[in-house]
Amino acid sequence: MEEEPDSHDAPAMESSHNTPSPSHLPADDSEITPPVDARRTTAPLPGSGGDTPPQGASAASGRKRRRRDKQFPEMIPTACLRVLRPTTARPASVVYSEKLVDELIRMQVNEAASRRRGRGRPPSSSLRLARELDVEALIAMAVGFPVDSLTEEEIEANVVPVLGGAAQSNYIVVRNHILARWRSNASVWITEAHAMESIRSEHRALVSAAYAFLLDHGFINFGLAPAIITAPPRRPPSLPAPSVLVVGAGLAGLAAARHLLSLGFKVAILEGRRRPGGRVFTKKMESCASSTTPAVVATADLGGSVLTGINGNPLGVLARQLGFPLHKIRDLCPLYLPDGRPVDPAIDARLEAAFNQLLDKVCKFRQAVTDELKSVDVSLGTALEAFRKAYGFADSSEERMLLDWHLANLEYANAAPLSDLSMVYWDQDDPYEMGGDHCFIPGGNARFVRALAENIPIFYGRRVTRIQYGCDGVMVYADGQVFLGDMALCTVPLGVLKKGCIEFVPELPKEKQEAIKRLGFGLLNKVLMLFPHDFWGGGIDTFGHLTEDPSNRGEFFLFYSYSSVSGGPLLVALVAGEAAIKFETSSPIKHVERALEVLKGIFAPKGIEVPEPLQVICTRWGSDRFTYGSYSYVAVGSSGDDYDILAESVGDGRVFFAGEATNRRYPATMHGALLSGFREATNMARATRRRSMMPVGEGRC
Repeated sequence: MEEEPDSHDAPAMESSHNTPSPSHLPADDSEITPPVDARRTTAPLPGSGGDTPPQGASAASGRKRRRRDKQFPEMIPTACLRVLRPTTARPASVVYSEKLVDELIRMQVNEAASRRRGRGRPPSSSLRLARELDVEALIAMAVGFPVDSLTEEEIEANVVPVLGGAAQSNYIVVRNHILARWRSNASVWITEAHAMESIRSEHRALVSAAYAFLLDHGFINFGLAPAIITAPPRRPPSLPAPSVLVVGAGLAGLAAARHLLSLGFKVAILEGRRRPGGRVFTKKMESCASSTTPAVVATADLGGSVLTGINGNPLGVLARQLGFPLHKIRDLCPLYLPDGRPVDPAIDARLEAAFNQLLDKVCKFRQAVTDELKSVDVSLGTALEAFRKAYGFADSSEERMLLDWHLANLEYANAAPLSDLSMVYWDQDDPYEMGGDHCFIPGGNARFVRALAENIPIFYGRRVTRIQYGCDGVMVYADGQVFLGDMALCTVPLGVLKKGCIEFVPELPKEKQEAIKRLGFGLLNKVLMLFPHDFWGGGIDTFGHLTEDPSNRGEFFLFYSYSSVSGGPLLVALVAGEAAIKFETSSPIKHVERALEVLKGIFAPKGIEVPEPLQVICTRWGSDRFTYGSYSYVAVGSSGDDYDILAESVGDGRVFFAGEATNRRYPATMHGALLSGFREATNMARATRRRSMMPVGEGRC
């Protein structure tokens, strides 16, 4: 097995057991035309009508954190029913094909309606409307809006003249209705007139405010449906149209670029790799065909692979618009002991309960400590081990191995050893997690990337090393060229910022520098194996393996079967925690041998032969100079505030930041990156409007 040389593409080593497999781009990259040479030291940003660079094609891994039950009060007070026009027909807003709310939530809505009308009485039109409002409120909550208050962004946008009172309550009903109506058919462009069709005319001002807010912030009319992408861009916030340089063509950069173009901006993306997508990277794996044997082919996601919760997820909207099917990851996950025996279900259930009890005890402990003690953070690993010893959990060998498996799974969810996670804030994003199923996209997530990158001006092979900003705009230095713009959006991974790969002139504020240092940027690696056939069977999507060595508990602790979505017999072994760090310094040949040893230990006792893989890829995300890791986590001494600090713009609205590590609610996820791009596009439009209203010479910058 030969290690893949340092390139612009993936931190991976590849081997083909039958034939050599040289380093190459995925099949998708064959469509990419190399970027044109600007033929000058300074390259102006391409305008809307001028030449544009050629286009091309291109998590975050599934987060298996324990989800706490969420309680839902009665969502909308009956007094707000006067906002919508009563109707005997069921409005389109409640016909929601994405399964946005779980069955349990729907039952709770029905129960709330039953309480309103009393037993034995048929529902009136008002009660039906109340139920519909409850469903719309749940849809809004799944997207991230609070139940009975405004978001900070809505307050800043002055969506209501006075906070609190009837106007705010009515606005929330209107906002929820518009949002739910568009989500019921996200392939159309909803207009303000459409929204007014089912809302009383006296609330026209609220409709205008809610519609403008949802549109500007990318909550409606976003995505890749023909009706969306062919809509004419809106009038830019200032004239001439402001120009933006986006650093990085990952999900955050692509989402921001699309939204900025829709807002009337001129945009270009500078991407260091020869492909878009960043940490979302789908690669084609293929064996060599012979005269008697056809080639075996599969598509493999080396990076972000799982849509973690489909309820309210904007990637779910994109999938529906593009006609991508979703494959629900099945819950069944059998576990196997080192000798291949399946774990006893009773012991498995007991240890899973013990693991959850440990987390509960840590949670109760941190709730009990004072603010003074919170300032002295300790690691989650230290706290869990202290409680394990104190309460005598997992004393036997098998129980300890099972507990270690659950701990490894937690390390996978956070891309870090538990010894590095903050006990106080490690799960600060739990209240915002997307509900619903975890899913795969058949064919890989590069399908999203290709669609998002289409017709976007992207300069590939431009590794940015310096961003200089001032009152006149920005200068972005990349591979010997200087690009000029009014503003810049930096979407590089936190690992790149930690390494200081980009020089900021002036330097970043001290507070932002400290936040970059405090936040953690962790590691998850994979061994992707293409086999001649599916020897493990197609009835499950995951299975786990226990190890006797606690220090190596994350090594191949979980296997994902991609046979149902990749087009071929593909098996992916995960490496998390300390094992993921050690993984990067060892020979890929040894990793493959060890993975096969584990598989043979599981299947040989069943009389199943494990064949030699046809092709293998071992990722090394920690060594990739465009990422230096996998995704962010809250380290000891850090908190959710650091995500917000990282998201703040600098230079009086000249340099902005996006990416999963800037999204406090949805860090370490693909949808978190996407949403951060929408957020910053809106912030750049707001900054442009503010700057355009300032007289020249009076602090305008």
